[in-house]
Amino acid sequence: MAGKVEARKAALRQRLVEAAEIRIARDGAGALRARDLAQDAGCAVGAIYNAFDDLTAIIMAVNGRTFQKLGASVEASVAGREAESPTRRLILMSNAYLHFAVENTNLWRAMFDLRMAAGDAVPDWYLKALDSLFANIAQPVGELFPDKDAGEASLMVRALFSAVHGIVLLGLEQRISGVPPERIEQMIAQVLEQIGKK
Repeated sequence: MAGKVEARKAALRQRLVEAAEIRIARDGAGALRARDLAQDAGCAVGAIYNAFDDLTAIIMAVNGRTFQKLGASVEASVAGREAESPTRRLILMSNAYLHFAVENTNLWRAMFDLRMAAGDAVPDWYLKALDSLFANIAQPVGELFPDKDAGEASLMVRALFSAVHGIVLLGLEQRISGVPPERIEQMIAQVLEQIGKK
């Protein structure tokens, strides 16, 4: 009997995450409401909170799926391109990141806009999805900076990710320091080419 209950709960969790993903993609995470989600998933509002602690946990689950899709897109951008220079591979991955953000803007934003309560632990599966994304960047960074120890190399990976993310975010939002969307790739390339010159 317990197996059937757990299977129903898992199926409900799956339906809720899929429904939330559709709503977030269309309207953004800030527009996610329990009543709408329950209707989409075909359950009572109370059933949501039997499957997840709160809406934040559902958004985290959607974000985990988005990180995996983003990581796959970034990885695919350099598949079979091992002969390219490390700088060129970083540019290709950055362009894949940009195109993913453009094509999935609300899901992409949800990964970074989620506010968690102080003291809430980030789930291990979420950190693993992020680490997988960073692992793609780590390979060419290691080639460009072979003398950096593991800690310095990890910091460089995060710095490059942050730089590209900032360029993409400001560009897509058309902020003062951003550039027109059609020039974001050029801006990313300029920054990475300078780093690649060491």
